[in-house]
Amino acid sequence: MSSGLILILAILVLGGVIATVGDRIGTKVGKARLSLFNLRPRRTATLVTILTGVVVAASTLGILIGTSGPLRTGIFEYERIQRDRRRARADLQTAREELQAARNERLQIGKELNKARTDRSTAQRQLLETNESLKSAVVERDKANAVRSQVQSALSQAQAELNQNETQLAMVTNQAARLRSEINQLQTERQRVIAQGEEEIRAKNAVIQEREQRLKLLEAQQEFLVREIAKLEREAEGLRRGNVAIQRGQVLSTAVVRIVNPAAAQDAVDRLLREANRVATQLARPGSRQQEQIILITKAEVGQLANQIDDGRDYVVRVLSAANYLTGETPIQVVVEAVPNQVIFNKGDVVASTSIDPSVATDAEIQQRINLLLAAANFRARRLGILTDTVEIGRVQNLLTFIERIKEYKQAVELRAIAATSTYTSGPLTVELEITPNGQAGARSFQ
Repeated sequence: MSSGLILILAILVLGGVIATVGDRIGTKVGKARLSLFNLRPRRTATLVTILTGVVVAASTLGILIGTSGPLRTGIFEYERIQRDRRRARADLQTAREELQAARNERLQIGKELNKARTDRSTAQRQLLETNESLKSAVVERDKANAVRSQVQSALSQAQAELNQNETQLAMVTNQAARLRSEINQLQTERQRVIAQGEEEIRAKNAVIQEREQRLKLLEAQQEFLVREIAKLEREAEGLRRGNVAIQRGQVLSTAVVRIVNPAAAQDAVDRLLREANRVATQLARPGSRQQEQIILITKAEVGQLANQIDDGRDYVVRVLSAANYLTGETPIQVVVEAVPNQVIFNKGDVVASTSIDPSVATDAEIQQRINLLLAAANFRARRLGILTDTVEIGRVQNLLTFIERIKEYKQAVELRAIAATSTYTSGPLTVELEITPNGQAGARSFQ
């Protein structure tokens, strides 16, 4: 049996015994008609019964308190237990809230962990892509090194052309200075010989005018060479910075057209633009097999060009690059122009001329003077509207033989570039070289 059952049985037995004893005491007191505290016997018996009940209750409570620690604690420390219980409940609620917050935080941490795992996967994928890009970049670097070698070669060639033009510019400048000196001498001589007659003065004036015209031509040639040098310098700068595939103003397609039916103008323009796109693709994307449109031009420009050339006249139509473009750089902005194709030089026209004294000139100076003559012919052709950039020599001519023929003269001679055929705006200009002794009407053509 448990101690609780034993305690209950002991309390019941003790209560019965005390009740029996009390009853008997009360009976005896009643029969004896005892009086306590001056009370009547009946009241005394009642008092004894009450005291007996009190003793029963006190003994029961005393036994319970004496034998049961929990009961003793519950009676005397109930309020403190209740306060502790309320505090414990509050702590439990706080703990539950903290537990819930910890669970929420754990969920948040789990989400962040999943996100971190996703970011790590993304980073690993990006790392792989970066490695692939790095490998491609190494291949591109090797290609760039090869292209750089080509650029250096082109740069050296451009520098050589630049040096040659600078030499020609110095020669033109020296010749201009000599002509200015000659003009000053002629003007001084003109003042001195006024008294010798009006006829001689007119002759001298004619010589002065001729020299002045030649001086103006040389100055114009000098300006042209200066522009050419600046152009070469810009091209050289472009070559230093990268592989220039298409230069500003480069002709991508050209054609001479005559549109009789205005409806055919648009088709002619479209053919030119397709050809320009093909050429631009070959230059900007060497080796590419894809045919896609990489040139850009506004519809307004195309429509304006079609309206310009539909009048039945001959036009030279060109598609030109609007800027410098490197290899692989797209799109390519282009512009179009249409110029009436008309005769600029008739056969036999003198395009340009210069003079030299073979008796005192070296072979190098004669060669420079011939180069100057061809440059002057090219300059005049461009100024009058011919669209090609080069001057061609009509028949196969040996310049060494021509130089030897010039050296046969022992006096100053005039070198002329004569138009070999009728030359139109579309070009090219073809010339033949002639030697004319100064002051003589005859001329020897360079065969």
